[in-house]
Amino acid sequence: MAPPPTLFDEASAHLPLFDDLSDATVDRLAVGGFGRGLLTASLRARLRKGGFAHMGALALATPAGLMALRKVGPVRVGAIRAHILDELARFLPDVRAMHDRDTTDWRRLDRLRTVPVAALGLVPALIERFGSNGPSWGDLAALRRIEVARALGVSGAEVDGIVSALVRAVRRDPRSMPSPRTLREGDTPCGMDMGKTEAELLRERDREWDEAAPERRALSRHAN
Repeated sequence: MAPPPTLFDEASAHLPLFDDLSDATVDRLAVGGFGRGLLTASLRARLRKGGFAHMGALALATPAGLMALRKVGPVRVGAIRAHILDELARFLPDVRAMHDRDTTDWRRLDRLRTVPVAALGLVPALIERFGSNGPSWGDLAALRRIEVARALGVSGAEVDGIVSALVRAVRRDPRSMPSPRTLREGDTPCGMDMGKTEAELLRERDREWDEAAPERRALSRHAN
């Protein structure tokens, strides 16, 4: 049985799969549709129905947002992340060193260690309890929900507030992330209309790549 998640794990579920991607990089992912291999036709249809029209949208998606879709769990989210990382590696140097899961987690925790207590906007009682000499917010993020509740004597709702504050602290980019429902098929994450014709071309490319890679498609079904 897996250990209970830490507050960092909970916060990470509400953070994008990839941090610090430029608009140009996201747009390039978007033009590629869903790419080739791994993602089955049924999963692509499910992603589109949920509002994720291409890899650009997936790169900005959160694990929680993806897992809200039917039959998309942690294993599929990990596979989607690896799929996007493979695509990024085709045109970005050193992308695996910069954006693999471990490096991304380390970078996010490092940000938390430098955020002042007051900047997180926590409830006053918690700011007063920790003060300026308390542990870093990186230390707090490493604790599990029950440990935080017991140590601080706070309610579950207040722990939820801490997790939300951690999410805000890690997301140093002030731009709001697009909601999956706003990323309709044919749109890029930057709001550029690719047009119905190009969307149809992307679907046709998906079908061609499916037919050209039956072994990988069968492997993906087996992983379901």
